[in-house]
Amino acid sequence: MPRTTSLELTRNIGIMAHIDAGKTTTTERILFYTGRIHRMGEVHEGAATMDYMEQERERGITITSAATTAYWHRHNKEHRINIIDTPGHVDFTVEVERSLRVLDGAVAVFCAKGGVESQSETVWHQAERYGVPRIAYVNKMDIVGADFLNVIEMMRDRLGANPVAIQLPIGAEADFRGVIDLVRMQAEVYYDEEGTDIRIESIPENMLDDAQEYRSALIEAVSDESDELMELYLAGEEIPEELLVSCIRSATIKNRAVPVCCGSSYRNKGVQMLLDAIVDYLPSPLDIPPIEAIGKGGSKTVEVTADDSAPFAALCFKIVTDGFVGRLAFCRIYSGTLKVGTAVFNSSKGKRERVSKLLLMHANSRTEVDEAYAGDIVAMVGLKETITGETLCSEGRQLLMESMDFPDPVIRIAIESKTKAGQEKLEESLRKLGEEDPTFRTYSDKETGQTIIAGMGELHLDIIVDRLIREFKCECRVGKPSVAYRETIKAPARGEGVCERIAAGKNIYGRCVVEFAPGEPGSGIKLENRVSTAKLPAEFAKAALEGITDASRSGNLGGYECIDFSAALVDAEVNELESVELAYKIAGSMAFREAFARENSRLLEPFMKCDIVVPDENLGDIMSSITARHGQVLGSTPRNGGRTGIEAMCPLREMFGYVNDLRAKTRGRGSFSMQFDHYQEVPANLVDKILGIIY
Repeated sequence: MPRTTSLELTRNIGIMAHIDAGKTTTTERILFYTGRIHRMGEVHEGAATMDYMEQERERGITITSAATTAYWHRHNKEHRINIIDTPGHVDFTVEVERSLRVLDGAVAVFCAKGGVESQSETVWHQAERYGVPRIAYVNKMDIVGADFLNVIEMMRDRLGANPVAIQLPIGAEADFRGVIDLVRMQAEVYYDEEGTDIRIESIPENMLDDAQEYRSALIEAVSDESDELMELYLAGEEIPEELLVSCIRSATIKNRAVPVCCGSSYRNKGVQMLLDAIVDYLPSPLDIPPIEAIGKGGSKTVEVTADDSAPFAALCFKIVTDGFVGRLAFCRIYSGTLKVGTAVFNSSKGKRERVSKLLLMHANSRTEVDEAYAGDIVAMVGLKETITGETLCSEGRQLLMESMDFPDPVIRIAIESKTKAGQEKLEESLRKLGEEDPTFRTYSDKETGQTIIAGMGELHLDIIVDRLIREFKCECRVGKPSVAYRETIKAPARGEGVCERIAAGKNIYGRCVVEFAPGEPGSGIKLENRVSTAKLPAEFAKAALEGITDASRSGNLGGYECIDFSAALVDAEVNELESVELAYKIAGSMAFREAFARENSRLLEPFMKCDIVVPDENLGDIMSSITARHGQVLGSTPRNGGRTGIEAMCPLREMFGYVNDLRAKTRGRGSFSMQFDHYQEVPANLVDKILGIIY
């Protein structure tokens, strides 16, 4: 099947924001106005197209990113817009991370009242890390406390962005009735609630001065993109619309400016103009610099360009278990074409896989296609080995694209099957969920024999357990949540490991001396070999360092993983007849155990960055409650509507159930989100208590 939409008319975008800013409602309106759906579903009614999971419909939140494709006619051309609607809750931030990794542009949705909130900052910085061009959409201009210009100032102050208004709202709150287009200097006024009776009018006289002021600011912000624009502006001459649009587009793609639109998705106002902005200002795959990949053997850098005729290259960014077609691998194709039945090469694993089906997704519905092209986002069926972050390519041009880093889980619970017969089914279901979600881990506790599941927060694990019961039909019970502690070394120490034993009827020998030292918080594990190959063969040194790594997964203090330390192999001894790799692996482990003796180990706990928004009258009570939970208030910021935002750092062990406490103190008007920030040493008076709970 030939390509139906050219690359220059293709947009791969994500919708991202803080929870409850209106991402899914905005996506729903986009699908309606592009003709993709014929009835708008509402999130609060559990009828949104993109929130297809039962858990999403019940809770009224997005849990998993959903992909779809829509078409928008603009300038007498049909543009294809591939959309990924991402979650806003911090527990599911990995869904945003892996979506942004493969998208060309993004729409950041902000609430006109709340402005830049905690998760807004998180997703914004994720987009910055991947260099994704963005436009901003200030939603909910119809609600009490809506303030368009305040949101722009918050973007500048809190995000360090360069927001440039390309629209101005006509009215606000209950009086919001239209949008001024600063590029075309005209007003779009809405005369019904369905967004169908739209009239192009002159800018209201009482807003003409503001419109001219903000248009001048817009031109100044993008004037560096074109000498012609600069000359016309300085001469006070009329600037052609096409020239201004091209300059805004150039500044957006280069991440020099963020065009800001406004509207009310729920009231069906401003969405069509947002679609125009997506097409006009966000990049096509051709506008994005070539992706740099590592060639076969890691010896050279390969540029992957958006070209149908180039060798095939794609990145898998998501795995989903579908009850009808089985395992789906969501992939972004960066170059080349792919036909059904073709073999692809997984360069991350060095294995060949065969694609049995290609699917275009619309939330959870599927359309089979015979062929996919550069710039497409498709789901592949038949890939058995491929997981999130792995590269697929043609075997003739093997390359490896940069993968994704995912945060470690910070909360865990024990889980078990209610029946012995169901244990195998539970383990298989957990394995499938682990493939889908890189921030979800499952393992067996060596001390207790329990099956442990670990995730990013209480809601995250609650959804996992709910899916096990409903989707995978597992009868299971769970324990209370517990904190994923870590250990590290207190002071520099030297450890010696000597392995003298019999293995498989043969004497084996290995001796090594390792110097350990504490590292900076977040530095991880740094390993180094300072012994010459003349004294210790490289394979023996490698085995000793592997032994240290393996031993660090279970510390001497409480059996927790050890982090933030350096280990240098400084001395070793070889017996030509008895030395083998296994002996040095054991010796490295023994050296670790000696240096990380209980008296030289520290217990670390996860500290969470908390963003709490409360009514002003509850501010004192809430700050006191943070202190009572051994947290530290970092600052507070006035918000619209008589509310204050509190930024705090709190130990995770004190935050279980906090949302219920907050709701009780604020009569349901407070909101709360938290995300992992760093590990910090547990107070000495609590160490024995925590370890006593474990044993």
